[in-house]
Amino acid sequence: NTDDPGNLRTILAGLESTTTAVFPVHPRTRSVLDREAISLPPNVRPVAPLGYVDTVALVAEAAAVVTDSGGLQKEAYLLETPCITLREDTEWVETVDLGWNRLVGARTADIRAAIADPPRGATHPAVYGDGHSAARMLEAIERTFSP
Repeated sequence: NTDDPGNLRTILAGLESTTTAVFPVHPRTRSVLDREAISLPPNVRPVAPLGYVDTVALVAEAAAVVTDSGGLQKEAYLLETPCITLREDTEWVETVDLGWNRLVGARTADIRAAIADPPRGATHPAVYGDGHSAARMLEAIERTFSP
């Protein structure tokens, strides 16, 4: 999406609303914005790229995430934050099947509709584990190697 100025324009038009959107701008995206003279909607607040910890904090507090990143879709699910994916498919199909992620491509109307009514699944099963795998591994190692 970032390499296609047409898609970028369409996506930004879809983000235009009364809701503030924080937009961590990758240098490659900044280059396209500048080269193509693409302006951001007034509600879109550009910020420098974020590290992992800051990204997770932002996602945890967000009403929804709009992304084309595969990894961010999964992080959003883990944090129970609705996700709107700017792609036609995803490697995380379970997030779509469970109702936490909506695939909208780069279509302005679909982006706006998803922002107005973000996906929120009825259930949130631990499809990626329960966060206790390290403890279970330690127990297995201790059982195996303890005298």
